[in-house]
Amino acid sequence: MNQLFDRLPLRPADILLPWDCPYETWSVVACDQYTSQPEYWQRVEERVGTNPSTLRLILPESCLEGPDVETDIMSINNTMSHYIRGGRFVCHPDALFYVERTLDSGKLRRGLIGMVDLEQYDYEPGSAAPIRATEGTVLSRIPPRVAVRKNAPIELPHVMLLMDDPEKTVLEPLGSQTAEMTPLYDFELMERGGHIRGWKLTQDQQEQIARALTELADPQHLRDRYRREETMLFAVGDGNHSLATAKECYERQKRLTPPEQWASLPARYALVELNNLHDDSLEFEPIHRVVFGVEPEQLVQALEQAARDGQLGAGQEGQHQLPWVSADGEGCVRVDHPAAQLPVGTLQNFLDGYLESNPQARIDYIHGDQVARDLARGRKDAVAFLLPPMAKEALFPTVVYDGALPRKTFSMGEAHDKRFYLEGRKIRL
Repeated sequence: MNQLFDRLPLRPADILLPWDCPYETWSVVACDQYTSQPEYWQRVEERVGTNPSTLRLILPESCLEGPDVETDIMSINNTMSHYIRGGRFVCHPDALFYVERTLDSGKLRRGLIGMVDLEQYDYEPGSAAPIRATEGTVLSRIPPRVAVRKNAPIELPHVMLLMDDPEKTVLEPLGSQTAEMTPLYDFELMERGGHIRGWKLTQDQQEQIARALTELADPQHLRDRYRREETMLFAVGDGNHSLATAKECYERQKRLTPPEQWASLPARYALVELNNLHDDSLEFEPIHRVVFGVEPEQLVQALEQAARDGQLGAGQEGQHQLPWVSADGEGCVRVDHPAAQLPVGTLQNFLDGYLESNPQARIDYIHGDQVARDLARGRKDAVAFLLPPMAKEALFPTVVYDGALPRKTFSMGEAHDKRFYLEGRKIRL
């Protein structure tokens, strides 16, 4: 391994790519998308057919609490082992991949595939780790994901890490250097996923990346930028619970392994895609809330009552507006002097208490304004709450100063822009 990466949280990895199969059906979108749209996953199922596919290696989030989840997990692990034994993967040792994804909108998103050291990542509030969560981690969501990962021989990442590189010193120079790289793939992603191309970096380019990241990570540089003693280098943009699950699996292995062997555990690392927060293609989209299993009028009245009673206020000056949509109409609840910094925090604080008192209700987090509206208008027992976008430039300063944002505060693009599964890495000896 290149020694220039020894002090960095990101480094080259032994990256797996599929062999002798069509990439167009191998690659599917992140498992936490389209959770309330089973017809999407049915279309993917029909398109994949009998082809080898990452669809056989993941469990869509909508199935995590299904009646056959244990059987599904066993089938996933068996398929992984079958693909490994059958020579389905080609390994690119000690590699970094440069990726260009042309989104459905036509914008180009650049990324770098490598692995992060989970010793340098922490999702706990108040952490001072170099890699941090950007939003609150729901601890109850980790155990079912651990059940999927704990015995899996390989990982397939949909984690996207962000770096705050306004001068564009790390990724962007690679765009003019692809002629020197080894081409890896070039194909269309399904279901409006756009087009993706990937290359393997040369040794010289790896060293170039290491030097640029080292400069970006300079402690004095970070302290000057954020005017804080404790700073961070990377923030989790997408896949927060996936990376938290990898961390939990690693911590479990540590408890069974002598400390001198921790560095050699494959589970110590997790494969990710690194992106620049200042990439022109990265747009922060709000994540809306749709609450099912409720009387819409009663839920809205409860929110209005909480706002009138001051349960959500007594904080800063100003007002938060919370638009809602149901099958019978739409409106807006206004909260004066909100206690939370963002409208999403005001709404989530109310919904957490409401769901605890109304166990028949459930919440889903929806990407896309129109999708949320359609879900609410199509059912008599649902209400959609529509939230405003967050300015992406505020992300790093907010996390550095205030800690993690309310969970599901933002999304980097719409569902079809999310990372597609493609590369893999062995995580068991």
